[in-house]
Amino acid sequence: MQQRKFIVNLAILVILNLLIKPYWILFIDPGVQNEVGNTNYGEYSSLFNFSFLLSIFLDFGLTNFNNKNIAQNSHLLSKHFSSLLTLKFALGVLYLTLTMLCALLVGYESRYLKLLIILAINQFLISFILYLRSNLQGLHLFKTDSVVSVLDRLIMIGLCVALFMNWFGLKVDIMNYVYAQTIGYSITALVTFWIVLRETHTFKLKWDWRFSMMMLKKSFPFAILVLLMTFYNRLDSVMIERILPLRNTYVFELVERIKTSSILMSHPSVVEIINSCESGFANTGAYQAGIYAKGFRLLEAAGMIGFLFATQLLPIFSRMIEYKEDIQHLVKLAFTLIITPAIIVSVGCAFYSEQLCLVINKSTDSSTVFSLLMLCFTASSVSYIFGTLLTANGNLKQLNIMAVFGIVVNLLLNFILIPKFHALGSAVASVFTQFFTAIIQVLIVQKVFKFKVNNRLLIALVFFIFGVAAINYLTLHLTHNWYLNFGIMAVASGLWAFVTGMLNIKSVLRFIKYK
Repeated sequence: MQQRKFIVNLAILVILNLLIKPYWILFIDPGVQNEVGNTNYGEYSSLFNFSFLLSIFLDFGLTNFNNKNIAQNSHLLSKHFSSLLTLKFALGVLYLTLTMLCALLVGYESRYLKLLIILAINQFLISFILYLRSNLQGLHLFKTDSVVSVLDRLIMIGLCVALFMNWFGLKVDIMNYVYAQTIGYSITALVTFWIVLRETHTFKLKWDWRFSMMMLKKSFPFAILVLLMTFYNRLDSVMIERILPLRNTYVFELVERIKTSSILMSHPSVVEIINSCESGFANTGAYQAGIYAKGFRLLEAAGMIGFLFATQLLPIFSRMIEYKEDIQHLVKLAFTLIITPAIIVSVGCAFYSEQLCLVINKSTDSSTVFSLLMLCFTASSVSYIFGTLLTANGNLKQLNIMAVFGIVVNLLLNFILIPKFHALGSAVASVFTQFFTAIIQVLIVQKVFKFKVNNRLLIALVFFIFGVAAINYLTLHLTHNWYLNFGIMAVASGLWAFVTGMLNIKSVLRFIKYK
């Protein structure tokens, strides 16, 4: 029954997210970057990721702990909801204070701080929504959770389209873009709070020191894990922007003002000087962070699906482990369902990187970075399955040790590669780190659960990967229309998945019909 529910709810979740979130990734976000330029967007991207680094203090592992706890003891929702929500607000104040202090210590200029404050508030709202959603997931209200998961993006898309159409008389810039996000998150937080409140029937803000300390102690291992994994997943653009030379702010602003003057830009000598200045910006940290953000954009979109996949699995894994049910079949099913499209997407994006970047970002300057980063999707998909299983089983010590090694590897590679290869060097560091940590998680699961090695699946996986690469190579220049080539590649790769046994119709149907 668990497998059947998992398949149905996963289908609803994926369909809703595929209808809403790609529009944000493919049109809104790159549209903003094209309007404001790589350098301005690179600064935003760096600050956005910086605001992520200490986001664990917003949550301290409470969301994952709550998801697992409510799934196993649903009656605790009404008992703990008010106290946990009060604790969330207290942690929000702590997070905002620490983030601003760290920004000052790192040396961010005052002009960055206003944007960082709004981004930090957005992080609080995101964390608040995720905590509320963990209650829905713990109660197995997956359909409601699926709708909530896209509500913020739906609102933000509407607001950003209004900005592009100049309905509010406001220009498209980074601050208005961030304010639109704030409105979307705020409305979603209020709606989700109302839904959860209906399930609890009671709410009163109250501070319980003993309860708060007990919850923080229990969730501490979750907090450490999230903190460590956030660092090796979000440090890249921050390190690019900080390691490489900073832009000359005065020169940049002067160039931007000159570009708005049609009289000055009519002189060839002025245009030549402007082009020379802008080419100099290409080696600055902010500009390269913008290039990295372009390459990272589609990976982040794909990662959202993987993350949602994992949040659906966590309460199911937790409950099956609690009742000592056989979990190996569900793990295999989940692995094949996510790794198959992940490989097709990763390899396909590597081969069609220039064409996809031209459509998404209106330029090919990030195509090499993009092709490398998309390989991370395969590695992160493995982590979403096996990392979630280890989290549900409480193997946090092993995961934390793995994450520490991941940070060390990522930092060393970034410090070595960024000065020489810029954004491309950071992309190489990301690929190596993601596959390194994914393999470690698979080995830990094998040791803890003592799953039998599925040689048949491993052989099918190898044949599938080589086959997908061959299909991409053969279809890349099959016709003059790359859209058609890409479509043929996707269909052929999907069929190849059934031929190799990566996907099995009978197996999937058996799980759907299983009672």
